[in-house]
Amino acid sequence: MTTAEQRTIMVVDDEPHIVRFTAMNLEVEGYNVVTAENGAQALETLDAGQTVDLVVLDVMMPEMDGFETLRRIRSDSSVPVIFVTVRGDEADRVAGLDLGADDYITKPFSPRELASRIRALFRRIEAAEPPRLQEVTVDDWLTINFDQSRVVAGGQEMRLRPTEYRLLYQLVSNPGQLLTHDTLLERVWGPEYRGEHQYVRTYVTYLRQKLERDPRNPEYILSERGLGYRFRDLDR
Repeated sequence: MTTAEQRTIMVVDDEPHIVRFTAMNLEVEGYNVVTAENGAQALETLDAGQTVDLVVLDVMMPEMDGFETLRRIRSDSSVPVIFVTVRGDEADRVAGLDLGADDYITKPFSPRELASRIRALFRRIEAAEPPRLQEVTVDDWLTINFDQSRVVAGGQEMRLRPTEYRLLYQLVSNPGQLLTHDTLLERVWGPEYRGEHQYVRTYVTYLRQKLERDPRNPEYILSERGLGYRFRDLDR
């Protein structure tokens, strides 16, 4: 597993004092830090081949905001991204997750909170839990091979992100069983995320868009309103 000293985090924010404060605290945690004062500079750094293991990205920046910056990052990179935003409403959080952010944190935040979120994100990415399930043929539409991180739906191979695989693994490993929002959060994201039900709802939407014949009328990942989700019984 990669140690903190070997990881590089990019901090992107147009407020110099926030960049200095965040960078200083991340360096205290043992990370290497590179900085960018706007989205264009961040993209230039990534395009130049700078090794970056995670990006801490402000949303409210002039010229190119964090949403557009992330959209461009995601066009050719899966580097983990944590949004930092003064916007705490659900619509903005969902917008960030929909664009491919891995997490978000609302200003003002404590250095301890950011460090905790970063550690949790690295744990999810690097988790080495050996899959008990290997290949699961759900039906003639959907086949999942956890051993090879391969999903085929309707004859097409679907690209899933690590968090999507971990969520899908929990659901498929417990067919027909209700898994509550908090159970899924603890197993997939970690105990720090208890109560953050929007993460589960958003990632279930991602999975349905990739796996279901009709995402609006799901037949694999089923909702239990207000409680959680269950994967359909594999004996059907």
